[in-house]
Amino acid sequence: MSKNDDLKLPREPKFPTHNAPRVWFLTCANSPVGISLSRHLLAHGDYVTAGVLPVEFEKHEDRSADFKDFLNEVGTHQDKETWRTRLRVVALDVRIMAQCQSAVAEAVQSFGRVDILFCCHSEVVVGTVEELSQSKRTLTLVHEQFETNFFGPVNIIKATLPSFRSKKNGHIILLTAITGHLGTPGLSMYCASQWAIEGYCDSLAYEIAPFNIKLSIVQPNMEINVLTHKITSAPPMSAYAEETNPAPLSRNILSGLLDRLEGSSEPTIGDQLHSNEVKSLYPPLSKAMKERLVAETVHAVAAIGGHDNPPARHIVGFEGVTTVKEKLKTVSEELEDFIECSISVDIEKSEEVPRPLSQGSQTHFVVPG
Repeated sequence: MSKNDDLKLPREPKFPTHNAPRVWFLTCANSPVGISLSRHLLAHGDYVTAGVLPVEFEKHEDRSADFKDFLNEVGTHQDKETWRTRLRVVALDVRIMAQCQSAVAEAVQSFGRVDILFCCHSEVVVGTVEELSQSKRTLTLVHEQFETNFFGPVNIIKATLPSFRSKKNGHIILLTAITGHLGTPGLSMYCASQWAIEGYCDSLAYEIAPFNIKLSIVQPNMEINVLTHKITSAPPMSAYAEETNPAPLSRNILSGLLDRLEGSSEPTIGDQLHSNEVKSLYPPLSKAMKERLVAETVHAVAAIGGHDNPPARHIVGFEGVTTVKEKLKTVSEELEDFIECSISVDIEKSEEVPRPLSQGSQTHFVVPG
């Protein structure tokens, strides 16, 4: 977020003109990013297939209320007939491949095609590496983190690729965060899941390029994802308590932030992150705060989607750009500091190198001399 976000709501983003309406598929349309993006896309004349996790819509009122308000807005909009015909809501749990295939098929049946797949569903698990290794339950959290943040996008991408390949066109946009560049203490498994899906997409981009399928990774500040999705906390260990550990653990930072949230009716909600039991919560942001928080990201995604030459990576916001630049600078300086050590292991051209010798199904290396 920019430093002025807490002063006033941003102006309505101006979207680029397009020769024809775009057809979008959103994997988490009931998130603050998904709701705001859907509203702006419909206003722009685009078509939207809105994926919604059934358990969140049916059992979590604090999560589904805003999306239900959005659906009411669609039904009462002055262009409600056109908005209704250009919006399709589908049940979608990205962890289940069959649901991904069914949702994509429904989108294609409704609108004839999908142009842009926007993967925007994630969850956050808070805890150090040791804290997440204390019990079977905490180890399960690690598994669930990757099921949602890694295998979920993998599933929906695989379900969409046949459609993109058949029409020789498509654009995949993955929403991660600058945690895809930076390790964050106390969010080890969350960062690991982000790095994993980004590595997958970096490789995938080369595989699908011959089919004219583009892939972009959008990286806003960490709080965009953390504060707009479910947060689950593992029980803390005394060894990592704030009094004894100088590392700025995410648990402490998030706890203090949650207690100060505008719109929170529970002044001690951050204490849930320090519980001796596994706890899950959705940050209680007000509607105005959600809009401010996601505005820059929504504008970036809408501008990039369907672009003829979209960026492979797009970092949202000045703060994020500065942070990533500092990380890359550190990596570059460390590389230079140890460059002599790095190149000293290179084998001289004049030296003979081991050559592979195949025998049946096995390959052996024969060392000269």
